[in-house]
Amino acid sequence: MEVSTDLSASRYNTVVDLASPGPDTGSIRPRARFDSGLPARSLNGTWRFHLAASLAGAPEGIEAEDFDDAAWADLPVPSNWNLHGHGRPAYTNVVFPFPLDPPHAPDANQIGDHRLDFDASPDFLAGALLRFDGIDSAGTVWLNGTLLGTTRGAKLPHEFDVTGVLRATANVLVVRVAQFCAASYLEDQDEWWLPGIFRDVTLLAHPEGAVRDVFVHAGYTADGQGALRVELDPPLPWARVTVAELGFAADLAAGGPAVNVGPVAPWSAESPRLYGLEITTAVQTVRLRVGFRTVTVAAGQLRLNGRPLLFQGVNRHEHHPDLGRAVPHERLVRELHLMKRHNINAIRTSHYPPHPDLLDLADELGFYLIDECDYESHGFEEAGWEGNPSADPAHRDALLDRMARTVERDKNHPSVLIWSLGNESGRGENLAAMAEWSRRRDPDRPIHYEGDWASTYVDVYSRMYPSPAEVELIGRRQEEPLADPAQDAHRRGLPFILCEYAHAMGNGPGGLRDYQDLFETYPRLQGGFVWEWIEHGIRRQTPDGVSYFAYGGDFGETVHDGNFVIDGLVSADLEPRPGLLDLKAVIAPVKLAVDEAWAVLEVRNAYTFADLSQLAFTWTVTGPGGVLGSGPVEVPATAAGERAAVGLPEEATALRAPERVLTVAAVLAGDQAWAPAGHEIAWCQQGSPAAPVPEVTGDAAPVLDGALVRLGPAAFSRATGELAEFRGLAIDGPRLNLWRAPTDNDMGKDWFNEGARDHEGWAASRLPLLHGRLVSMRDDGGALVVRVRYGVPVDRQHVDVTYTWLSDGDALSLRAHVLPSEGWGRTWARVGFDLRLPGALRDVSWTGFGPGPRYPDTGYAQRLGWFTADLDELQVPYVRPQENGLRAGVTALALRGPAGGLEFRGEDFGFTARPWSQAALAAANHTPDLVPDGFVHLTLDALVHGIGTASCGPGVLPRYRLAPQEAEFRVVIR
Repeated sequence: MEVSTDLSASRYNTVVDLASPGPDTGSIRPRARFDSGLPARSLNGTWRFHLAASLAGAPEGIEAEDFDDAAWADLPVPSNWNLHGHGRPAYTNVVFPFPLDPPHAPDANQIGDHRLDFDASPDFLAGALLRFDGIDSAGTVWLNGTLLGTTRGAKLPHEFDVTGVLRATANVLVVRVAQFCAASYLEDQDEWWLPGIFRDVTLLAHPEGAVRDVFVHAGYTADGQGALRVELDPPLPWARVTVAELGFAADLAAGGPAVNVGPVAPWSAESPRLYGLEITTAVQTVRLRVGFRTVTVAAGQLRLNGRPLLFQGVNRHEHHPDLGRAVPHERLVRELHLMKRHNINAIRTSHYPPHPDLLDLADELGFYLIDECDYESHGFEEAGWEGNPSADPAHRDALLDRMARTVERDKNHPSVLIWSLGNESGRGENLAAMAEWSRRRDPDRPIHYEGDWASTYVDVYSRMYPSPAEVELIGRRQEEPLADPAQDAHRRGLPFILCEYAHAMGNGPGGLRDYQDLFETYPRLQGGFVWEWIEHGIRRQTPDGVSYFAYGGDFGETVHDGNFVIDGLVSADLEPRPGLLDLKAVIAPVKLAVDEAWAVLEVRNAYTFADLSQLAFTWTVTGPGGVLGSGPVEVPATAAGERAAVGLPEEATALRAPERVLTVAAVLAGDQAWAPAGHEIAWCQQGSPAAPVPEVTGDAAPVLDGALVRLGPAAFSRATGELAEFRGLAIDGPRLNLWRAPTDNDMGKDWFNEGARDHEGWAASRLPLLHGRLVSMRDDGGALVVRVRYGVPVDRQHVDVTYTWLSDGDALSLRAHVLPSEGWGRTWARVGFDLRLPGALRDVSWTGFGPGPRYPDTGYAQRLGWFTADLDELQVPYVRPQENGLRAGVTALALRGPAGGLEFRGEDFGFTARPWSQAALAAANHTPDLVPDGFVHLTLDALVHGIGTASCGPGVLPRYRLAPQEAEFRVVIR
């Protein structure tokens, strides 16, 4: 080993070479991952581990076979070491957590040394490869004291030829892993910085004459034939290719044209048909699963097997709340089953190739993949993209290597439809070179990259987070033109996708239906990928053992991006958020509608390929007492893209009446790998659960009683005019509320509205400080009329509310008239009325939309009906607490406890009920911060502001905004 003359340097500086901008060293050329038919041995398990704060402080001599590691710790591999008690995680979105000083890593650069002793059976001694599927960030590998090489590209495979180095017994494998290196400037990927050997380590038998690589081209022709071409490396003209199920067998012709294998069932996400293919040589039998399909871009559309696709997709990072990026296989299976159950048909592997098992599962279960290269240099934007690797010749080899490793590993998977060059990496010739290399190597797949809007070297026009208005212009091919007419014509002829949209952070995303309507209207718009699938919370516990999810800053990071890592349709524990349920409803592949007479069901098959024979249809009629009738609906096997109108059974039609709801559902007719028979795919409703609002005549009259005014069963405070008691229950309110505990989207910058942040506008208007002054309280012919002026400190603007109360001695009616002055801000969060009730009123029932929350631009999954819940069940435990849990379209609400309760009746209102105040909700940083205060805090809403997606993207769309306005609210209490 060369000794440096730099007295400050580690003697390992040269060999680990952390400042090199180039690719790895010592590994074999990248190739596909496939079942070689030869022995393989997993080296996953317990390794010895040592952590040093820097390379200078790391132990010397670790590569020696006789190095004494007895004092080292044990560490499971795969793993991220800072989730096993060694160091701490750190999160940034855009910025680097170290100085932007390429190609240098910081001195504070943790070094994790790993050692493993193992034996090798004779199967491996005639030739073997050592494969690492993922090392973050830079690995240096020795076997039996021999340097094998280094790894670069954390989420990419590296294989080393260990023939002649491997022995039968007492092998010593040593891997030194640096958390940061020059390659870290290519891996700024909006996730936790988690170092370690986090994917599998495998020993592969590879004797002389073994197949090094295979590339299977399996196309589908317009007349339903399979076109098969197989490339072997090295060429083996005596190899025999067999597809037994097709009765096909032939000797491999090196470099020959595709062979017609006869009629085949094509592969698609809706019908993921796979055929077993074997390649037999003198040394082995290689096995692959092949799906016949053809991807093209024609007439401005991306097509699969000749038909235009609609991506109903999500972006997926790899994350586990306890294990980081070392995601167990069974967890991955759960994730993909959950996606299928929610009608998701596509995944963008943001922002790197996933664990290879995902590709196998996507082939088998049916997903369309955008397979993204392990590349993002977003942090260079902070410096105006100066020195950006995309435009730096010094990084070209590394970037081409990353692209090659992506394409070569995954090229045999039918689920991979599109190669993506990376994410948010600016512009530059290196990206064009990556595209050119990919197109030469695999001309059958389109190229994607969003970061260069000119789109000169890609086959798909892709954007992130445009507004629906802009998306519509693009759908019409009327978008803002590029300055170069040739570039503009090229881009205007491309299909369009949203590689990211509907930022699912906290309460939201709002506006899913608005985007989907555009996708289904304009053929150029071929869907999108919601950001993102999973929240990246890391599980921690309070000192008293209460679990919660941590985010940026919770581990003492000096530079971090807070809870921006908590954005997903499912929690870190894979619990669906309301947004996932909404997405399922919006993207349902079967569209259903029932006429008002309950006589005809309209069905539109929105699948691309599948008919409706895989589904069964049911009807159910419910009333206040439960289910009144149910049965099947006979729907023909309607072809993809076609419509059908079918008569509903007479027994369903006969049940039509007030306070009844008909629900028609499309469910799986048989078991699937991802869900059992009866799993619901789509639904629609007709009817209404609403009962007439009781009339309150006003027979009772207000009566003075000391500090109170009594009206029927109610008592009001003469000091505030507010309700103090109803039927013996202590009540405090109603009190006007124009605010809510800000959601993540309320706190975001609306890109399309001058960067406005709703919560800042509300804070500037001092909405959280709204309080009332009793103006008058009088008897108006038996009605108790209370006038209150609500204002905020410092400012003159106000809201006058007139509360008119009537009682017949049994019930109490309220009509509230809200009249704002001028001078308020752009929006209010709500026009609502707060009441504080006894904490024992925990049993909640309501009529309206449920069982989950619904806001003006969310809640598409919620149905009309009759619902019950415990108070805790009304809460959505977002990782950063915020406004949540609104039930909407309510006509009846009851809260009860052991000693009774009260009921509210109205025509259309919303409510939230919580065991803590809105102020406490807003002040909380994590779920354990929310502690019940002994009361039920009820808010009845007349009007509500939408949710939007301003955490990253458009804010609340105009038709869902709540501007300050005059309003009426009516409710009957009994």
